[in-house]
Amino acid sequence: MKKSLSLLLMSVMLIAVLSACGSKNNNEGAASPSASSSPSTSPAASPSASASEVPAEVTITHALGTATVKTNPAKVVVFDFGTLDTLNKLGIEVTALPKASVPSNLSQFKDAKYEDAGTLFEPDFEKLNKLKPDVIFISGRTAEAYEELNKIAPTIQMSLDYSKYAESFTTNANIIGQIFNKETEVSAELATYNSAVEELKGKASTAGKALIVLTTGGKISAYGKGSRFGNIHDTYGFEAVDESIKTDTHGDKISNEYIAEKNPDILFVIDRDAVVSGDGTIPAKEVIENDLVKKTNAYKNGKIIYLNANYWYLSGGGLQTEVEMVKEAAQAVQ
Repeated sequence: MKKSLSLLLMSVMLIAVLSACGSKNNNEGAASPSASSSPSTSPAASPSASASEVPAEVTITHALGTATVKTNPAKVVVFDFGTLDTLNKLGIEVTALPKASVPSNLSQFKDAKYEDAGTLFEPDFEKLNKLKPDVIFISGRTAEAYEELNKIAPTIQMSLDYSKYAESFTTNANIIGQIFNKETEVSAELATYNSAVEELKGKASTAGKALIVLTTGGKISAYGKGSRFGNIHDTYGFEAVDESIKTDTHGDKISNEYIAEKNPDILFVIDRDAVVSGDGTIPAKEVIENDLVKKTNAYKNGKIIYLNANYWYLSGGGLQTEVEMVKEAAQAVQ
């Protein structure tokens, strides 16, 4: 009887020991790498899951064709200052650009750490071949070099479509966001821009009739709806003093007599000579503020608005410059 009782006690103790060992082994298995790889159970895995959602490359359709670009490209070459402005706002570095014509609002890109890519009209193909960029952004000024540049790297034309300016600007900003995984940041910047535009539109529609002119070499050209600077009418809502102005790239040539005859309530002036050096340059104020123009409502009411050509002529279409352009136009309703 005693022997049977001893055997029974030993069996119970053995079962207890084995149960404890089994429990220990199961806990070790739960902590193994394979078991913690699921993002839903391991917070440390979340960054990897987010990164996996970013595509390896994107295909962009633009005015000159399509380009397949790897996301977050390291070597970026820019021949469009509006795009350069957007990249700068988003904290994205560039490798090379045409340094001779950099506008003053982007003067930091004249630094020696940036390669000189030639000019807007004549890229340095030899240097670009050596640099082996991942993507090249161009403007209309560089369009003739598109085929050669596209042989070096995927090349995207970022020119604005003046017939639908705001939509075109938004599309270009979103392209940058898509390529560099900055969609959230771009969305926030566009919201700021759209808010500023809406505020201006509420005042511009009742501010009187406006005329947009560009001066260069003592000559004057007018720009209307759908033109290079037509966003003043089409996006901001200023009424045009003349609906018949041609939408030519270089504007519709006019005289001081024309300005006096149309008698705009607001006169927006862009001084090309302020940013493009050359022979016969004359400050816009000297060209515009003559006896004829002084008879207009714009002059009498202090509504001749001199716009910054660094924004309007050289680097329009950027996330920063477009907001600054809205602010400048808003001077007419203050």
